[in-house]
Amino acid sequence: MHIVVTNDDGVFAPGLLALAAALKRLGKVSVVAPDHNWSASGHVKTLHRPLRVKEVELEDGTPALACDGAPSDCIALAALGLLPEPIDFVVSGINPNANLGHDLTYSGTVTAAMEGAIWGIPSVAVSVDAPEYHRGPLDYTVSAEMGCRVVEKLMHNPISPDVLLNVNVPYLPADQLKGFAITRQGLRIYRDELVKREDPRGRAYYWIGGEPPTGVKEDGTDIGEVSNGYVSVTPIQLDLTAHKMISDLKKWDLQLQ
Repeated sequence: MHIVVTNDDGVFAPGLLALAAALKRLGKVSVVAPDHNWSASGHVKTLHRPLRVKEVELEDGTPALACDGAPSDCIALAALGLLPEPIDFVVSGINPNANLGHDLTYSGTVTAAMEGAIWGIPSVAVSVDAPEYHRGPLDYTVSAEMGCRVVEKLMHNPISPDVLLNVNVPYLPADQLKGFAITRQGLRIYRDELVKREDPRGRAYYWIGGEPPTGVKEDGTDIGEVSNGYVSVTPIQLDLTAHKMISDLKKWDLQLQ
């Protein structure tokens, strides 16, 4: 099995190192990841400039490829032939904060896995629900193991090629996890604020600030089950069509004139 690992925090992020190390027991691991942080980058395809890739080495000596493009660019390059052998699985992470609810549309971690699904490659995104203002290094041991278990199950249980798995792990010791929960997307609540400031020349500039997002802790959702201590596994499909609306829209009887 050939597994490609990427992330959105940069090739030298500790979460990627932990994930790649854990996945080595399942097969060959190739790392193709951004050369800098692309958090909240969403689904990007770089077409207006060339992409550059260089060989680097992770802290444990693992060889890796660092790309100056987005996480989704990394997977596209790998699928297009940057790597000499076919890819069996794409695994993205470990993101140091959860990707729940509407976060998926912003997350470079999830959209890298989405890029894998677009190429028909079974793909998994892994995030850990670490405290927002955690100080010091995070321990990725548990989340790496949980992500690895999901990939191992995926190896023996094929899913539709247009579906990816979004995995969110509570930041808890392994013996405090309650198990795995198959979930749907929950409702994320964003508390963004517009922060206006002026530069030394008196020109306005803006930050999107505010408090960290919260969410509705409803049972059966990714937000609810992670808060309950379960590892959330959410199947995400590429088809964004609101199918139940099609019949309603047909009743509009739209006309050219």
